[in-house]
Amino acid sequence: MLSKVPEAILVLQEGVIVFANPAACALTSRTSADLQDLAISELVPGWQKSEAFEALCLRPGDSVLPVEVRTASDGNSCIVTLRDASAIVAGREAEEARFQANALYQSMIEQIPAIVYVDEGGAGTTYVSPQIETIFGVSAEAYCTDPNLWRELIHPEDRELIVREYEAFVDGSGGDLSDYRVLTPDGRVVWIRDRAQSVRDSKGRIVLEHGFMFDITQLKEAEAQIQHLAYHDPLTGLPNRALFEQTLELAIHRAARSDLSVAVLFLDLDNFKLVNDSLGHHAGDLLLKELAVRLSACTRDTDIVARQGGDEFLILLGDLDRNPAPGADHESATEVAETIAGRIRDALREPFDLHGTQFFAGGSIGISLYPIDALDVETLMMNADAAMFRSKRTDPGGHTFFSTGDDDPAERLSFGSRLRHAVEAESWVLHYQPVVDLADGRMVGAEALIRWQDTNGGLVAPGEFIPVAEELGLIEAIGDWVIDQMAAQQRAWMDQGLDIEVSFNLSPRQLWSAHLAEKILAKLHAADVDVTRIVVEITESTAMAEPDRTQKILTELHSWGVRLALDDFGTGYSSLARLKHMPVDILKIDQAFVRDVQADVRMAGMVRAMIQLAQTLGMVPLAEGIETEAEYEFLRANGCRLAQGFYFSRPVPPEKILGLAALPGLLPEGARPLY
Repeated sequence: MLSKVPEAILVLQEGVIVFANPAACALTSRTSADLQDLAISELVPGWQKSEAFEALCLRPGDSVLPVEVRTASDGNSCIVTLRDASAIVAGREAEEARFQANALYQSMIEQIPAIVYVDEGGAGTTYVSPQIETIFGVSAEAYCTDPNLWRELIHPEDRELIVREYEAFVDGSGGDLSDYRVLTPDGRVVWIRDRAQSVRDSKGRIVLEHGFMFDITQLKEAEAQIQHLAYHDPLTGLPNRALFEQTLELAIHRAARSDLSVAVLFLDLDNFKLVNDSLGHHAGDLLLKELAVRLSACTRDTDIVARQGGDEFLILLGDLDRNPAPGADHESATEVAETIAGRIRDALREPFDLHGTQFFAGGSIGISLYPIDALDVETLMMNADAAMFRSKRTDPGGHTFFSTGDDDPAERLSFGSRLRHAVEAESWVLHYQPVVDLADGRMVGAEALIRWQDTNGGLVAPGEFIPVAEELGLIEAIGDWVIDQMAAQQRAWMDQGLDIEVSFNLSPRQLWSAHLAEKILAKLHAADVDVTRIVVEITESTAMAEPDRTQKILTELHSWGVRLALDDFGTGYSSLARLKHMPVDILKIDQAFVRDVQADVRMAGMVRAMIQLAQTLGMVPLAEGIETEAEYEFLRANGCRLAQGFYFSRPVPPEKILGLAALPGLLPEGARPLY
């Protein structure tokens, strides 16, 4: 009966096969004789007495067959049913493989720094990876259930463009979306790069869309930083020359279309090198950063302040009226430019605090206007530079508008080259301007004034080349030559019986050079001159630029007997509290206050106050630039003791000083002495 059963049947007694039906022989690939008396454990390793289990059946040739084993006991016998389990195992393995693959895919998807999403046609988003919670700040469930959430999360400024691009992608006419911003529920702004692939049916409709949304915020920030560095000065944060030129180009185009004007201001600090040389580059950097803040405060919101490089700054004033109508409530381009230049000068009057040291910085400004001075960016900036150069030479600390007489860059380059050769060849001469006692007109001193014997012809006045020499770092060599020549001339005059005070000027760079006092005294002693008959002059603006350091140097010079004069008084915004402690012997009143003083009531009051101030502080007042008898009479009547000027004598070569000293006085014929 068991022989006809289609299932494989084995009968066991005490673990040994005593019967195998044909189906069992076929399943095990053995004959009935082979199976007779074979221990079941040799056919099915791991045999166990249980109702059902899975095992492997050993077949000839070392092959195995997965089987499902079921057992039933009948007294001393055990009936075993074997079923081929290959399909079951294969299915289970396939399922396991699918599970492992899905787990691996899920693991990979959840590890990448991007959101993975799947959209199935009209069903909307059917899957989105967990990263959406970190990047977008919303749950995957909320994203999948709300079909409008993606649009709502797009930054309002980007939404219209991105939705339009996505609609084009859906209908097949568009490609990748532009990078866009997402505004998360917690207020973060996240940059997204969205890349998708689609599967479409025969009509071109999307059946499946699979894509990635990458968080590229750091990339965008890095790009923005690189862009900022490319167009901004890393020290001050101001726009650099490249950005300034681009902005100026746009301003000129606007002005051309609307019949407007544009102004470019070129600012160069005076004596900035002294900060680096005396206080170090950290102090210089601090000064530039503070100056950038002040310049920005001086301009309008629509103006551009840029750093050209070094201590040079550019200011762009755009959209200015060329010629406002009479009675208009707005200024012309020239008036606006002058207003801004005035604000900058006022801002520079306040000291800069450089790590506890107060420093007063001046600056010269050149101004050029579109379309008066130039029609293009390059020429407009070049003309502003030329105007600044003229301001530095003729009116340091002031501002000058471009004029056709300004030096062009080629001439400036040539000028600098010739000046370098002059230093090497010592192409200088000293002229001396007498200092007169106003009481009787006698010459009591002389000021040494350098002249440059330029190979191009003629003598060049110091106002023309000294500022350039300062910029080029040549002034110390020139200053050393002046001291040597002045001291030798003083010795020669003394040998000829002429005993007068001789003064010379120190530039700011010289004043703050190392071991200044020792250097000057060594030169004076080498020439064997009386140091008490030497007057060292410094300008008021130089003295106030770094007053603590200046006072220390001047005190050292004064302690050796050298007399000191404060030049150009009234132009440098002195602090009276500091002035009274400075060891100054002579206070020189600048010519700007003396000119036509007798006719200007306000100026007359200021000059009287300066004379009284000098006398109160124990200084001798000396007026510069006397050119008329009326000026002479006013100063003499108001107690000014000493004076210089063309009224008495122009600067002359040293050989003429002996003749002037021999005169009873230098008053022109008809002028009356005081007694």
